[in-house]
Formats: sequence, structure tokens, C-alpha cells
Amino acid sequence: MWATLERRPLLAKPSAAKLSLHLHEYAKSKGIYLKSNFVNPDHVHALIDLPTNLAIEDMMQLFKGGSSHWVNEQNLVTGKFSWGRGYGVFSVSESGVSEVCAYIANQEDHHRNRDFVEELRLFVERYGLEWRKDKD
Repeated sequence: MWATLERRPLLAKPSAAKLSLHLHEYAKSKGIYLKSNFVNPDHVHALIDLPTNLAIEDMMQLFKGGSSHWVNEQNLVTGKFSWGRGYGVFSVSESGVSEVCAYIANQEDHHRNRDFVEELRLFVERYGLEWRKDKD
């Protein structure tokens, strides 16, 4: 998971759909298997099979840097687009992959009841992590 700068809802449905497709193509070009993703107006969920030769922070730098450059190049939003600081990464066992795919696929319905910050806070609590709210 990663969010737009200041979690602003910048990605309208047509732009989000284009970015989603781009993320798949970009991942493939980098040798990364992106199983599923959903681009929300203010954040992205992605299920990624991390290659053994790539660190998480390097992968996130590729995705966030490459995609923000692409969004700006394509003029998908008004003004300069950028992602906020940080990201959330959770490991998933093979037995949980289908559940996570379904969760990602149902983002639109899911966010009718809970916004991104509430959702992230629940992840943090569920996995016993520390909630840190950094400024973007």
C-alpha cells in the first residue's frame, strides 16, 4: 500500500484505470510479478511476488518513482503528481493469496465504509505494529 502526497484524492477513475494497467506493464518490464492491484483516488493496493534479488525498499522506489514520473508524463492529474512518504508492506502466505486478491478487487465497495487512514490503522492494530503518523 502506498498513498498520494497528503493523501489527496487525485486519481479519478479513468486515470486510476490507466495507472493500474501501467503498474502491471512496468512490473513486467522490471521482472516483478504483480498479481493484483487497485488504484484508489488516494492510494494503491498491490499484491506483488517480490523477486529474491530485490529488497522491498528498492521495489517500492521503482514502483513509486516510476509511476509518479509516468503520471506526470501522461498529464493524468492537474499539477505535479507525487506519492507521499512511506508505504505499508505485509507478507502473505500462499494460502492467503486468494483472500488478498479478493480484498484488493473489492476496494471500491470496501472504501464506501472505511477510508484509507481507518483501513491502515486496522492493519497496524491487526498485526501488532506501532501507528506512526508521519507528515507527508
